[in-house]
Amino acid sequence: MAAAAKTIVITGVSRGCGRAVAQELIRRGQVVIGCGRSEPDIAALQRQFSTPHDFAVVDVADEAQVGAWAKRILETHEAPDLLVNNAALINRNAPLWDVPAREFSDVIDVNLKGPVNVIRHFVPAMIRRGRGVIVNISSGWGRSTARDVAPYCATKWGIEGLTRALAEELPPGMAAVPLNPGIINTEMLRSCFGGSADGYPTAEEWAQVAAPFLLKLNAADNGRPLTVG
Repeated sequence: MAAAAKTIVITGVSRGCGRAVAQELIRRGQVVIGCGRSEPDIAALQRQFSTPHDFAVVDVADEAQVGAWAKRILETHEAPDLLVNNAALINRNAPLWDVPAREFSDVIDVNLKGPVNVIRHFVPAMIRRGRGVIVNISSGWGRSTARDVAPYCATKWGIEGLTRALAEELPPGMAAVPLNPGIINTEMLRSCFGGSADGYPTAEEWAQVAAPFLLKLNAADNGRPLTVG
């Protein structure tokens, strides 16, 4: 007998890894609810995938937008089995002192405040249900550093600590996992690596490994810093 479909909420599905893993999870029979900031890309996903899947234009850095989105979703779907905070920005390559204040704030707002906004509005329903896994996408730069990406490193190191603290707050039966996705050839990576990004798997290739990895996560993984692979 086939396992029941899981309800999975994913942020940042407009492009890159978020879009690729959302499509792969749907291909594997899961119910995906996603958000992103690009209206054309979200409209394309809406055309491609009908109910029970759901895609919406939401800026995770805007707490009011996240709250309205979560309220609507939780009125029409059960609390998610899996919540993946994937949406992220990276600063343009530059020494920290040359990163404009607005750009620094944007990276902080999306990469750190965004996951907290989503957690604030979805996790209470997961707790009431008594189960569920929260995955906060980290990075190799959440466990190491590199020049010219200090703001991004700061947020991903923050995600590591935030997620491990959250893991201590969850009731038994739930899990919070900081997940390093590995190195993937996406627009974000090309902004840092240039042409050398071509030596790494595409988002679609990565998603074929990442989707089953995500589906296997459970309460035993609570607080464990993991890497896809």
